[in-house]
Amino acid sequence: MTPATRPSQARQLIGGAAGNLVEWYDWYAYSAFALYFAPAFFPKGDPVAQALSTAAVFAVGFLMRPIGGWLLGVYADRKGRKAALTLSVAMMCSGSLLIAVAPTYAQAGVVAPALLLLARLVQGLSVGGEYGASATFMAEVADEKRRGFLGSFQYVTLVGGQLLALGLLIVMQARLSEAELNAWGWRVPFIVGALCAILVFWLRRSLVETEAFEAVSAEEHQGLMTRLLAHPRALWTVLALTAGGSTAFYTFTTYMQKYLVFTAGWSKPQATNVSALALLGYAALQPLVGALSDRIGRRPLLITFGLGGTLLTVPAMHAIGGAANPVEGFVLIMAALTVLSCYTAISGVVKAEMFPANIRALGVGLPYGIGVAVFGGSAEYVALAFKNARLESGFFWYVAVLCAVALAAAVSLPDTRRHSKI
Repeated sequence: MTPATRPSQARQLIGGAAGNLVEWYDWYAYSAFALYFAPAFFPKGDPVAQALSTAAVFAVGFLMRPIGGWLLGVYADRKGRKAALTLSVAMMCSGSLLIAVAPTYAQAGVVAPALLLLARLVQGLSVGGEYGASATFMAEVADEKRRGFLGSFQYVTLVGGQLLALGLLIVMQARLSEAELNAWGWRVPFIVGALCAILVFWLRRSLVETEAFEAVSAEEHQGLMTRLLAHPRALWTVLALTAGGSTAFYTFTTYMQKYLVFTAGWSKPQATNVSALALLGYAALQPLVGALSDRIGRRPLLITFGLGGTLLTVPAMHAIGGAANPVEGFVLIMAALTVLSCYTAISGVVKAEMFPANIRALGVGLPYGIGVAVFGGSAEYVALAFKNARLESGFFWYVAVLCAVALAAAVSLPDTRRHSKI
């Protein structure tokens, strides 16, 4: 394809971002509606125990993300970014559809949680591949001077997916009774997700492959794992940044809804409304921080996140848990998300800038998948386990230590804005 016939940068980015939005909506719908469908898949008992069971399935889904990052990373580096992005959204569609039609524990016994687990495994593969392929695609499409700003829209759509899931929950909480949500309402978001994924599948088929991928020779597509292992410093840096960044992200976004209910003592609608408003403000911050990275570099922002996460996580979580009203809780959560934005807004771009084009999707996706599976995906389960053991503050220190690991990686990282391999 000649430059004259190649679609505009905006069209390419919109195509990639729309798919990312639906992928993450499908992923987060599970967490947003977990309080309602937990009794349908697990025996009746203590609500915290049921939450632990659903969180365990959530965490197991994350264990598939390194495999997804590996398989779809290799696929994206051999067959193209477009092919990988199209495949990942098709897999997400099938996982959502399976949850939507799965029988309950009362209807099918242990088959019900087994099907829920299978669906999350498929979705884990999908999301694991989506992150690396999407970050690579958007970074390669963006022009050099605005790469931080344009690349930040990966997390805008990621958070947007979570917002859509929460927004649908708010609407359904207003329209349906709690009994209706527990009985059948929780199936609606998964049906919506499957239908949207089908539409995005056709949208992604219209994307055009990036010039960076097309410039890679056939020989450079061979022996990708061997070529990847020749970049150990970049691999460890991605892993360390992901360990701290993803744990903090899932703590202050996904887990926060349950934390406000179980610890702060808020009602489910209060927790949902404040979480949604905070996520809306958080999404708006991403392009601002991304644009700032184009001016001052990526490294200062990563150091800001690492330092802030290390020093402020423990007092912030204690303060949020003791928030007397939704306004106070919202302000505290937004303060934490502002610090977190210094990582999330530029995380995809930074990681993509570390690797050459022939191993870029694999280099981003595999270590990210490992880090988010081991640390980010288990954050909610670890938090609930600490709470169940009546040692809740231990989890706050756990998050702070992982932020310190990310800080060490950021301090040792050359600024990728000036040393980009794209």
